[in-house]
Amino acid sequence: MVAQQAGAVRLRPPQNAVHPRAITMWTTRSAVAYGLVALVFLGLAAFVDGAGTLLLAFLTALAGACYAIVVPRWRYRVHRWEVTDDAVYTSSGWLWHQYRVAPMSRIQTVDTMRGPFYQLFKLSAVTVTTASAMGPLRIDGLDEEFARDLVDRLNRVTQATPGDAT
Repeated sequence: MVAQQAGAVRLRPPQNAVHPRAITMWTTRSAVAYGLVALVFLGLAAFVDGAGTLLLAFLTALAGACYAIVVPRWRYRVHRWEVTDDAVYTSSGWLWHQYRVAPMSRIQTVDTMRGPFYQLFKLSAVTVTTASAMGPLRIDGLDEEFARDLVDRLNRVTQATPGDAT
């Protein structure tokens, strides 16, 4: 759990949880997505004779309810992030947990994303891009004002940090 040893950034579990409103956003987004699919099956049942389509609509709604109740809470418990003067740390995953670190010297871009559900719940996602083959690090579910401040801080720190990504 040592962050630095002899100048090298070390992988360690991050400390910060995302904003608690993220649970509500993820729950709502899941319920809407599964609900729309269930409605499509119900609409299809009006034109197709048979109980199979109604059963499919019911099972979709049931699976959606289970997903919307369980997954956002689990996601909130697992997903963590932290930004230090040296690196950005993230933790994610469901069955297989993934810990990632991006040294400040390797960060190429820092972006925010705010889709309709994010805007509704006043949240943002911050994406930190490096040249890694694993792709960008994403911190999903931060308060929108906090995310803006975080992006500004990361941009200032990465511009001032010498390294191969500047």
